[in-house]
Amino acid sequence: MLDDISQAVLAREEVARYLRGGHGQSELDARERIYAYLDELRTTQRYPIYRALKHPLYPILRKIERIDEHVRIAQEATCAGRVIYISDHKSHLDYLVEPLVLDDNGVRPPVIAAGINLFGGPLGLLHRHVTGAIPIRRNARDPAYLVTLKAYVSELLQRHDLLFYIEGGRSYSGELKAPKTGLLHAALQAQRADAVIVPMAVSYDLVLEDRILAHQAAKRRGRPFAREVAEMVRYAVGYQSRAFVTFGAPIALSAYDPESRRDVMALAHLTRDTIGRLYKVLPTAILAAAMRPSITRRELEARADAIIEAVRCAGANMAVTSGREAVEEAAQPLVDRNIIFVERGGRFRVRERTVLRYYARTLQHLLVSPRRPVRTH
Repeated sequence: MLDDISQAVLAREEVARYLRGGHGQSELDARERIYAYLDELRTTQRYPIYRALKHPLYPILRKIERIDEHVRIAQEATCAGRVIYISDHKSHLDYLVEPLVLDDNGVRPPVIAAGINLFGGPLGLLHRHVTGAIPIRRNARDPAYLVTLKAYVSELLQRHDLLFYIEGGRSYSGELKAPKTGLLHAALQAQRADAVIVPMAVSYDLVLEDRILAHQAAKRRGRPFAREVAEMVRYAVGYQSRAFVTFGAPIALSAYDPESRRDVMALAHLTRDTIGRLYKVLPTAILAAAMRPSITRRELEARADAIIEAVRCAGANMAVTSGREAVEEAAQPLVDRNIIFVERGGRFRVRERTVLRYYARTLQHLLVSPRRPVRTH
């Protein structure tokens, strides 16, 4: 049985053209592949159950103070028409934090685009039948999949708002990655005159899986999701953090042509750059960028002052105004996290260089000139 979205996908011209065969396969083979992908993409959002998820997830959610900025932008945008939320991606917690910020403020929930690796076991059932997430095969090259995915997203936007991550997956290095354009192109193909992008940025004092991400970046390979979840549970002991979710001014889609590669890339870079400026600059990132293998408090505060001035001049969204404030607020959380330690004489030393570098690089998009990156430590 096909749902209404799947039926609409099959009626689209680009899908019908593919179903007529070609690409080295018969019409029957093409139909089987597209039907299989439609079955994979099918999702259902049950909002009352979705809201009730706060209760079983309370043990982890109570560790995170959710702070929203300019959420009225989202409230007004949803009243005016269709909304496509596009965010940076720091943690698996983003899937909880960002939708709950919307829910806390009475904003209708979007469907979320998530990596297919998150759809195994009980979590997959939760995504598919409760939260309303659609699985995305990142880096897929199969033409049948790409045409089905874009058509599905286009039809989904006729009925629901959408949230996806401009970087694709999480950043292992901490840096804001180059934008991915596949889902953005699909959103443009929906051709809704009332559709807008609401850029949003999420930033944490401490990322729950910071060690996992930093070490995966060093080894240049990921880990199985089940193993990563087990490690995250271990790192959650004693974990406390703020999560800032900042909304930016809507970007209208009407000025961009979905058939123009130049327009799609221009929109992707505009969205990514806007998210970079919305990203909340927190004390832990400032201290990490200012840190040296061994440094006195006075030197650390002076370096932090210089970095604060640099990112402020780049138009950053600041949560800290001075080097002294950054050191006072960030030192103890990083010590408790066993990333740095402070000697009795007040000298700061690095304990986990890879993890500290991860936090420092979250500011890279604000500190780097087009030609030469700024070395932090």
